[in-house]
Amino acid sequence: MTAVSDPYTPHTALSVNLNKVALVRNTRHLGIPSVTRAATLCLQAGAAGITVHPRPDERHIRAHDVHELAELLTAWPDREYNIEGNPFHNLMGFVAAVRPHQVTFVPDSEGQFTSDHGWNFPADAARLRPLIAQAQALGARVSLFMDAEPAAMAAAKAVGADRVELYTEPYAASWSTPQRVEQLDRFRAAAQAALDAGLGVNAGHDLNRDNLTAFLRTVPGVREVSIGHALMADALEMGYGATVAAYKHRIADAFA
Repeated sequence: MTAVSDPYTPHTALSVNLNKVALVRNTRHLGIPSVTRAATLCLQAGAAGITVHPRPDERHIRAHDVHELAELLTAWPDREYNIEGNPFHNLMGFVAAVRPHQVTFVPDSEGQFTSDHGWNFPADAARLRPLIAQAQALGARVSLFMDAEPAAMAAAKAVGADRVELYTEPYAASWSTPQRVEQLDRFRAAAQAALDAGLGVNAGHDLNRDNLTAFLRTVPGVREVSIGHALMADALEMGYGATVAAYKHRIADAFA
């Protein structure tokens, strides 16, 4: 795929994570639900991109999905393909093979249930730097999955990252509690530190239709949210098209 620039956009892009579609498909040998069909319906509904996280054990997204989605997205040149994963496991082979627009480095262990923490600086700096450069040489924008720690953002920039993806589960977990204001302040400070360092800001993990608008109203400069679990849960009831439209409305409400 052709490398993309990183322009300023006044609104936040919605990238749909398809892992849970593949997870359901993998419980049988019938090929349904189809990952590529889900991607098509989400793109038709206006999703700005597709995200996958192909883990080494292929518990959900499998190698053929990565390649089939890359082929599908050639018909959508204005949309982006984001591949997440640990660059010390199986990720870099996919980056070399399909040349996604964006690659998100996530520090998961091989058997980890779900992503639950960001990279640690300075401990991870030396080993990340050459892999960031490698991915960029292949035409990908590089985003680092990071906890909302303002002091770490300059270090992420120093190793060559283009963006950070803020790990938003602590905010989501606080949604119905008095700690929500504290968490929003924390994420606002982290995003501002990233912007001040010259990084783009993405966000993801447990964002949903309830908590998304408040997050985007408070946290500055978020260029992309990657949403999978909640979006797919909503799609079971509403369908892909209506669900993507609903999330886009929540994003628009933040900028109204």
